[in-house]
Amino acid sequence: MSLAAAGPARITDLAGPLRRHWPLLPLAATVLFLLAPLPAGDATASGKVGPADAASLLLAFVCGVQALRGRVRRLTPLGVLVLGAPAVGLAVSTVTAGDPYAALPGFVRYLQVFVLVPAAVVLLVRDAREFRIAAGCFVVLALVQGAVGVAQFATHTGASYQGEDIRAVGTFGPGDVMGMATVVAYGLIVATAAALAPGLPARVRRIAGGCALVQVVPLVLSFSRGAWIATFGAALLVMGLAGVRRALKVLVALAALGVVLVGGLGVGSEMVAERLASITQVSSAPDQSVTDRYTMWAAAESMWRERPVVGVGLKGFPAHRDGHSSLGLSSGSDTAGAGQAFIKQPLLSPHNMYLLVLGEQGLTGLLALAGGWAALLVAGLRRYADRSARGIRDCGLVALGLFVWQLTDFLYADIGGPSTVLTGVIIGLAAWWALPSPGAGPGRALQGPAAR
Repeated sequence: MSLAAAGPARITDLAGPLRRHWPLLPLAATVLFLLAPLPAGDATASGKVGPADAASLLLAFVCGVQALRGRVRRLTPLGVLVLGAPAVGLAVSTVTAGDPYAALPGFVRYLQVFVLVPAAVVLLVRDAREFRIAAGCFVVLALVQGAVGVAQFATHTGASYQGEDIRAVGTFGPGDVMGMATVVAYGLIVATAAALAPGLPARVRRIAGGCALVQVVPLVLSFSRGAWIATFGAALLVMGLAGVRRALKVLVALAALGVVLVGGLGVGSEMVAERLASITQVSSAPDQSVTDRYTMWAAAESMWRERPVVGVGLKGFPAHRDGHSSLGLSSGSDTAGAGQAFIKQPLLSPHNMYLLVLGEQGLTGLLALAGGWAALLVAGLRRYADRSARGIRDCGLVALGLFVWQLTDFLYADIGGPSTVLTGVIIGLAAWWALPSPGAGPGRALQGPAAR
């Protein structure tokens, strides 16, 4: 082949896969646009519509177009119920709120994260290959954000922690200290699942294992207790599903890394130890953040007792917080560093997704959301045990690991910040795995014209 013909040939080779997988572009953008840094010094940027949110709207639009053309997956009745029930619960909570107009922004946000984005992921991801592409985007995002976080710790340019600007927050800034920890944990779980998946090539598993070990460092340096707990729980599940022998290899590697980092190099050893110890200091000597968290949990429970069926309404927690809180609640959380001056962030949520839903949406909203999540978890575990799915069990490990991480993290956090949109993607990936299309083969999910 001549050099003149080589160029067009390469373009043709690239155009084929792009033409086949183009609906994945807005999905990849939804994940990777979180690499864009937030405006320096803007602690409120985490509450605004960002590039990733715009990409998620494009994702929903593309899904709608493909649905009209008949090029999306078919759903079982269970899939329609699980994906559609939250919309009904959200509508009820909005209409019955004391101020429906004030609740409307919350309705839109919840609809985006818990209905539109998950449904778009389920309907557009056609097979295991496309699932792996979507999961790989999480690893890329985690590696870049983690590298920024480690550099912040090393150069003392991170968020303020115990009087030093060393907390790794990536490009999310001190206004969203959980952002980097969240995306790094996502990438770590995906990489761990790929490293343990028996069906993947050995080379891919080795690379994935290296990525998982690398991401442990920024996760530790995030000093995020909730992310540590959720990652530990999800990693245990992934290792248990993958098998005891493979799990032991991972545990040995992680133990060796911990000895080198903390014991040998002394990477934040004292601060990490103090942070770990603070997890159990609930009644003896809790820090102010723990006191605030439990005070707000009690406030959310009190709101639910006041209106047990429908709650106080979406976005109603801030307005009702003081009337249901004790005097132990502080006025806000102090944030500084990473290019931002000192700012006191108001406490606008209870930092527990289940209690937030219970307080604002009552039992109606909690059953619609958490009930669907429980159904997805059970269905996902059952499918993983099914012999017919053996060829794509790596997808099951990724989906279940990410989903369990999110469900565990919801015990210590709720939605908020730019990374919130990834919650919808994860629910969608979990639903893709748990709810295969009727008659679909183990490695194929699409029905209709595009499957031919």
